[in-house]
Amino acid sequence: MEYGAQEAPAEPPQEARAMLNIYDILVVVFYFVFVLALGIWSSLQASRSTVGGYFLAGRSMTWWPIGASLMSSNVGSGLFIGLAGTGAAGGLAVGGFEWNATWLLVALGWVFIPVYIAAGVVTMPEYLKKRFGGQRIQVYMSVLSLILYIFTKISTDIFSGALFIQVSLGWNLYLSTVILLVVTAIYTIAGGLTAVIYTDALQTVIMVGGALVLMFLGFKEVGWYPGLQEKYNTAIANVTVPNTTCHLPRSDAFHLLRDPVTGDIPWPGLIFGLTVLATWCWCTDQVIVQRSLSAKNLSHAKGGSVFGGYLKILPMFFIVMPGMISRALYPDVVGCVDPDICQAICGARVGCSNIAYPKLVMELMPIGLRGLMIAVIVAALMSSLTSIFNSSSTLFAIDIWQRLRRKATEQELMVVGRVFIVFLVVVSVVWIPVIQSANSGKLFDYIQAVTSYLAPPIAALFVLAIFCHRVTEPGAFWGLIFGLVVGALRMILEFSYGAPSCGERDTRPAVLRDVHYLYFALLLCGLTALVIIVVSLCTPPIPEEKLVPLTWWTRHCSPPGPEGHYHCHPPRDREPALSAQESQTEDSDLKKKESPAPTQSCWQKFYFWFCGLSPTPTPVLSPAEKAAMERKLTSIEETPLWRRVCNINAIFLLAINIFLWGYFA
Repeated sequence: MEYGAQEAPAEPPQEARAMLNIYDILVVVFYFVFVLALGIWSSLQASRSTVGGYFLAGRSMTWWPIGASLMSSNVGSGLFIGLAGTGAAGGLAVGGFEWNATWLLVALGWVFIPVYIAAGVVTMPEYLKKRFGGQRIQVYMSVLSLILYIFTKISTDIFSGALFIQVSLGWNLYLSTVILLVVTAIYTIAGGLTAVIYTDALQTVIMVGGALVLMFLGFKEVGWYPGLQEKYNTAIANVTVPNTTCHLPRSDAFHLLRDPVTGDIPWPGLIFGLTVLATWCWCTDQVIVQRSLSAKNLSHAKGGSVFGGYLKILPMFFIVMPGMISRALYPDVVGCVDPDICQAICGARVGCSNIAYPKLVMELMPIGLRGLMIAVIVAALMSSLTSIFNSSSTLFAIDIWQRLRRKATEQELMVVGRVFIVFLVVVSVVWIPVIQSANSGKLFDYIQAVTSYLAPPIAALFVLAIFCHRVTEPGAFWGLIFGLVVGALRMILEFSYGAPSCGERDTRPAVLRDVHYLYFALLLCGLTALVIIVVSLCTPPIPEEKLVPLTWWTRHCSPPGPEGHYHCHPPRDREPALSAQESQTEDSDLKKKESPAPTQSCWQKFYFWFCGLSPTPTPVLSPAEKAAMERKLTSIEETPLWRRVCNINAIFLLAINIFLWGYFA
């Protein structure tokens, strides 16, 4: 992990411990109790006995919890620590990562989700299997996604969140981690996606509220934005490295768009290379897409994307700028450059910018509100972990377990998905010592760099799969393999040659030293797309009727009937009302009540309640009932009013985004 080599101290710093009192502790305890209660309540309300109910919340979610969950699933504790740290080290440009997300969230709601819903899929590897046929792409994607979740997302969030709690509360790092994991696992296992989304919505409110309080306190301390500009540009540590300039704040710190060659985040990379990474993150990653797939209809999925886009504008102001404020106020600590001093302060020789946010919290927040900020970091950690746990169990149960056991019942998939969450918890705890011993400087840069080596081939494949009919299964598979090999080579080089400390000569190969990771992402995406297209042109095309309704061009088409023909129709203006039979079918499938047998023992009753299973056999649906259910779940029709409302809001959101880019460019 990118947080720096740091042994867990037996005793936390006395300064940190002295700043906390009983009110802070009570706020944190109340938060834990409230979130757990909400998780249990929402799990009792949820339909949890079917794949659609457990993994997609019965496809009953409305726009506002979806948008809040999109935000909190992405903004974990690793982002709080890493984004503020990179802002402290380099200025505003890293906020462009957040603002770029707005465009891809709109693309998710208007381009990708209609295809996914029409295809009737639960997971992203399942979509690729339907689109291309065969099994190897589905398994490849599932395994790669699970590896990425375990060793990047879960580990970064756990370590940064637990370390923050260790410093502020004085808890042991392992105790902090175990408590957090147990609480999150309980309501994730019990409640499925419904509990995850509702608790995410609560945690988004706490997260945004607490972070805004700290932002206002920080701006007040430095003299608002003009004061920040003045103090940040003079924030130089007392001890510097002779004959170097690495201790000086960047002259372009308050500009989003920077020099394409010498900039730490060059503007072509920020605009184009980052779009590749964001396409993977927001439009093809299971954790994010699963939230939108839980929407009750397409309009709510679009509304969730717009609401999430508005929320993603905020981290620039309540994470990046507070990180810069922290360096302006504490340059000797946050802005240290001497490797020996940095090692003594935070355990990382390449810099201590990652402690910018925790340092600001412990110094500026008053009694009681400090407990709120600890709850904010806990909220960020728990919301991202629950999202990853639920999505990982979905991938494992649907794409891997079903392949191993083709006749697995729906109850078996429910149990396997829940057991896999327990496995993830155990692996996460075991992985902590490995994270602790890692040594790097900027957490956020590290996460984005690793993503740029593995994600571009996936983004290229999904874009081509949705828009290009001529792409075939061999082209898709060999394109993914080519991209993985090239990306893995760059990643191996990255880990083999550590980043130089201030004053040290950069001995890394030119491909690392001179090719920014955002440029590499763009290059890798282009090369992968080229391989996919060339191999596809050399292989027989997929018949057109097999692409219904799996592409953007065929999303409104009906699957071919017995005669082999398919029919395409323009989108109708209103969603058809369910007939009495369809409504009854939906209730029996997605909202089936549990009716335990009277002879069950106590532990059996608890088992069935906790796992949301029904001891009575699942009713067998007739072909007509199955067809009615399929039509309902794959409908992408909208009422004219709400389609218009979503379109106007999307245009307004993008206009605000363009203004902000122009103002800070």
